[in-house]
Amino acid sequence: MKQILITILAVFFWGILFSAAPTVSNVSVTTHTGYVTISYDLSADENCQVIMLVSNNGGLSYTFSPTHTSGAIGNSVSAGTGKQITWYPVQDGMSTGTNYKIKLIARDNPSPSTQPVGFITVTGGTFNNGTSDVTISTFYLDKNEITQGEYQAVMGTNPSNFTGDLSRPVERVTWFNAIEYCNRRSMQENLTPCYSYQNYGTNPSNWPSGWNTNSENHTNVSCNWTANGYRLPTEMEWMFAARGGNSTHNYTYSGSNTVGDVAWYTGNSGSTTHPVGGKQANELQIFDMSGNVWECCWDIYGSYPSGPQTNPTGSTSGTNRVVRGGSCYDVASYCTVSGRSYISATSSNNYFGFRVCRVSLD
Repeated sequence: MKQILITILAVFFWGILFSAAPTVSNVSVTTHTGYVTISYDLSADENCQVIMLVSNNGGLSYTFSPTHTSGAIGNSVSAGTGKQITWYPVQDGMSTGTNYKIKLIARDNPSPSTQPVGFITVTGGTFNNGTSDVTISTFYLDKNEITQGEYQAVMGTNPSNFTGDLSRPVERVTWFNAIEYCNRRSMQENLTPCYSYQNYGTNPSNWPSGWNTNSENHTNVSCNWTANGYRLPTEMEWMFAARGGNSTHNYTYSGSNTVGDVAWYTGNSGSTTHPVGGKQANELQIFDMSGNVWECCWDIYGSYPSGPQTNPTGSTSGTNRVVRGGSCYDVASYCTVSGRSYISATSSNNYFGFRVCRVSLD
């Protein structure tokens, strides 16, 4: 049998920083005929999730998640030394004689049926958006905007302008980037991805070249609203949560009538982003829904429809996607819970970011 000529250039490890972060160490790689073994030590307080990502561009990005693996990988990996993963790269479509970099990520075990760590349960209810009454079902929403560290852990890159602190929100990302992040993170955590591109499925690695370079392609993305993976909130989910959900005090900004209490905006930001969670939270203990970075929503931008609605998902046609919340570059009037704007799916700037949500299965 022909020897598989796959050279592993480097092996990285990554621990997601919760109170007791799982840690990968002492990683070694051995190539065999037809397969590769990766050995490592895992330090953790309890069973955790181990993910393997692969780069074929010298470590510029880690966007491939192997599926032909066995051993100490996936959910419920126990702590210990000498853990081993077996990988069959050719079965995953990897070329022989090619150099690859591997990254191992250890995370606390995700649960598809309970509130995810770092998320807030937004209990469903009805509110008025200024035009009509809207009823929203219960969902989970990240209490923070996606940080540069979280984005880099999934996508392998950090496109942000304001670097130097991975707890700042990621920016210079497009709506397409946010969609891809959601699916790749879902796959890493063995959740069902929400987004599909035409008939190419849910794995962005299988989407056609150029899918994310033409803004007109944004209508080719569809959402499975019952999938348990990560997705962008709808505009009305975002607005309901920003107002404080069923605990709302009807503040002008998300959590206060005084913009500086809850938002990094042009009056206090120094025209730069700041680490997430640095301002006062709103009634639901969600941070930065006013200011810091504009947050991408799922919806195609359009006029609010009249008449009562339940879980609306926006217009069915249009050129742009909704963003909400204002940013560190904006005056206070852009940071209100009712303010809205839009971007094309390929637009990026120092003040565009996003946060994610998941459907509640309770």
